[in-house]
Amino acid sequence: MPMLIGIDVGGTNLRLGLVDVASSAELIKPHLVEEIRFQADFSSFCQLHQHAPAQAWQTILETIVNAINRVRDQYPEVSAVGIGFPGFIDPHTQVISQSPNLPGLHQVDLTTDLSALIGLPVITENDALAAAYGEYVMHPSRLKNLIYMGLGTGVGGGLILNGRPFQGAHGVAMEVGHIIVHDGGRLCGCGNHGCMEQYASASGVAISYFEATQQHCTAADIAGRAKLGDLAAVAAYALAGKSLAQALAQVLKVIDVTDVVLGGGMSAAWTLMASSFQQQLTHDLIPALRGKVNLRISNMGDQAGIVGAAMLASSLNG
Repeated sequence: MPMLIGIDVGGTNLRLGLVDVASSAELIKPHLVEEIRFQADFSSFCQLHQHAPAQAWQTILETIVNAINRVRDQYPEVSAVGIGFPGFIDPHTQVISQSPNLPGLHQVDLTTDLSALIGLPVITENDALAAAYGEYVMHPSRLKNLIYMGLGTGVGGGLILNGRPFQGAHGVAMEVGHIIVHDGGRLCGCGNHGCMEQYASASGVAISYFEATQQHCTAADIAGRAKLGDLAAVAAYALAGKSLAQALAQVLKVIDVTDVVLGGGMSAAWTLMASSFQQQLTHDLIPALRGKVNLRISNMGDQAGIVGAAMLASSLNG
């Protein structure tokens, strides 16, 4: 029975899980044995832009290696590692060409560098695509096609087509967070202005609230204020829902997938976004698609990316 490590690298923390896989003639069944968080170790990742690229990359490698080694000390039978990483990842070389939410990283090879350090096969995939695959393999009816949108520090997207993760020719398929929804809007880490994630992510909500109140608050704090009737907080989440719908409507017109899953930490505040989201989505969709989209909030919490990354690594076991 393969024992795999799945790692979900976010913009502000790292989550690691140990997954074992049972297979039958009909179905591969992943089981999350243990999930471990490394918030304290990983908090310095937010400050990487203050360091030289080589030093930043060394910090990333050391943190991930230390996390893996802690688990391998207890589970030496681990056979492979899968990592979901926020960035644009070449589907052929697995080189990370850019990571908008971890500035300064360009043309780095996590797969090769990490494998050399731990002596195990490694696969690296975009974090949202890994989460999409996790949602797919854990869905009870094993849908053939699925769109996943992860709302966190940024907004990522993943697409499963005919049961397979779709990366695109250059590894940037479903970068929905970088669909421009507000012309001339806020500057994004990708270099463009007005990207959806500048409004619909946790950082985007914090910016919206600051612009209205001049107060620095986390998205979670703003959600609490919105529930108490703070109008600026309500407006920040309404803008998030509207912006998310604007981007999703364009994606659905191109891909025409029925099932959409929303995940990530920001999805916990879905009730604050739902009304503006649904109103905008209905407005922006063409009539042929209205009422035909099955949208649900993930029930996997933070675990979709872990399971998906581990299951992608299962292919490395031959």
